[in-house]
Amino acid sequence: MNFYERVYCLVRQIPQGKCASYGQIALLLGSPRAARAVGYALRACREPGVPCHRVLRADGSASCAFGPGVQRSLLEAEGVAFTAEGRVDWTRSMWDGQAEARDAAHGGGLPPPAYIKGRRR
Repeated sequence: MNFYERVYCLVRQIPQGKCASYGQIALLLGSPRAARAVGYALRACREPGVPCHRVLRADGSASCAFGPGVQRSLLEAEGVAFTAEGRVDWTRSMWDGQAEARDAAHGGGLPPPAYIKGRRR
């Protein structure tokens, strides 16, 4: 399984109403410096069922890849909370991902998740 496929496998685990950052996905995949590669993978994604809109920048701001306001609309429809500044409220909407990454590691070809210490919120 290549890196892009591993990204898609993990992103499929993000439930409605929760979000993750590019860096968080990279860290859970065991490649903490590969946030940009996660972005490239999601930009190239043509697989149905991969909720790419649930992955955002570390500051909670939406990507321009979906068009103006589209990503935010999709997230709001799922119940994702936003701050007054228009960013995702990480304290209410961040997906932990540890258990899912660990489960996927045993059956989906992903490495065990890295220990997240002092991650951004």
